[in-house]
Amino acid sequence: MRKLLLTTVVFGLVATARTTPARADVGLGLILGEPTALDLKIGLDHRSALDIALGYTSFPRDGRDGYAHLTYLVTPLVAQGDALSVPLRLGIGGALFGSRDNIYLAARAPLELGLRLRRTPLEFFLDVALELVFVNPSNEFDLDVQVGGGFRVYL
Repeated sequence: MRKLLLTTVVFGLVATARTTPARADVGLGLILGEPTALDLKIGLDHRSALDIALGYTSFPRDGRDGYAHLTYLVTPLVAQGDALSVPLRLGIGGALFGSRDNIYLAARAPLELGLRLRRTPLEFFLDVALELVFVNPSNEFDLDVQVGGGFRVYL
């Protein structure tokens, strides 16, 4: 009786299990503009990813020069073509930038448009982000707009 019950439970679990495709998209690239940075995009599933960038601000002001951000991206829309796909990504995250003397912390909300080639593991993208700076040496809120573009090679 135990074997029948165990067999039934195992069969039921196997029959109801959903298969999920393994998707380990990892893209390594370069952002040019504001900021200029090395970019690492790690696919979490089919429509979400983490974007990590380390670099510097292209137009330093107030002594700001180093830059890093961590952003969670979702892809609500992907236009498909024969040679490429065009994903539209929205995100939310944080940015840390500045020099050793002046550290800035900001909330970041990017809108990203990509052109991902189908036959090669390459994507070009344009990124426009709003950054609300809420920690800075002057203790004032500041709203920045960043525009950058770049490419990623998927490994």
